[in-house]
Amino acid sequence: MNFKKIGKAALTGFFAAVLAAGLVGCGKDSADGAKSADGKKIITVAHTNYYVPYDYVNEQGESDGFEVAVMKEVAKKLPQYEFKFVPTSNDDLLIGVESGKYNVGTKGIWITEARKKKYVFPKNNIGASVIGLVIRKDTANEIKDLPSFAKFSGKLVPIAPQDARYMVIENFNKEHPDNPIKLVSSENFQNADAYSWVMEGRYDAYLEVELSYKNNIVKEDAAYHQFDDKLSYIRYKGIETYPIFNRNEQKFADEYDKAIEELRTEGKIAELELKYFGESLSDYLK
Repeated sequence: MNFKKIGKAALTGFFAAVLAAGLVGCGKDSADGAKSADGKKIITVAHTNYYVPYDYVNEQGESDGFEVAVMKEVAKKLPQYEFKFVPTSNDDLLIGVESGKYNVGTKGIWITEARKKKYVFPKNNIGASVIGLVIRKDTANEIKDLPSFAKFSGKLVPIAPQDARYMVIENFNKEHPDNPIKLVSSENFQNADAYSWVMEGRYDAYLEVELSYKNNIVKEDAAYHQFDDKLSYIRYKGIETYPIFNRNEQKFADEYDKAIEELRTEGKIAELELKYFGESLSDYLK
């Protein structure tokens, strides 16, 4: 994948998020019912300001990224609305969509049962992310995929039950009852701990989103780049990502679904995947 540098863009995004939060806070608490000058309903699309290449603010101070680009194409399909893109923090996005401050939010989100109770999920995903195993390089000859990891030891760094990754391993174990991975629940911890535990042999793998691994380990300026010569990554599968809609936005979610279906048929989604990722992540969903 070709990931853009965050650098100045992250700083720009931070100030943009602060400004956006301030502007929204000074106005109405809800985006529901807001109208443009020509009477169109304003759709406020919140997105994270740092998650390159999914959702971020570029060096020109503009909302950018694969999912943002897809939502901008959706906007062209729905001229009855005026779309307003607001870069913000992860927490503000989640709370804001739930409360109605934002109509919709996008940040590489997976579906979970807990999230379905808070938000409307559309039928059609917006994109995909790749998940896989972080392992020690000295075990790479024996661990090639999840089944071979389960056979090797199955000693996986614990996962919080509310984490969507927990469900990934649960599903794998249901499909491989004779060769399961040892799924242990735990509260959240620092990434550095997980990487260290794998290197020390306490565990033999850590289930990680590939983008996070690249940003945390592979990039030369990554926070844990010192682990790069000892760790390796094995892709497992693609996980569908979705925008989340406020509970009152079922009609808009249905209209999004129709627009996405058209964009996928027209080849626009595939075009944007190639632009932002250098490949089709949707292929990993098959």
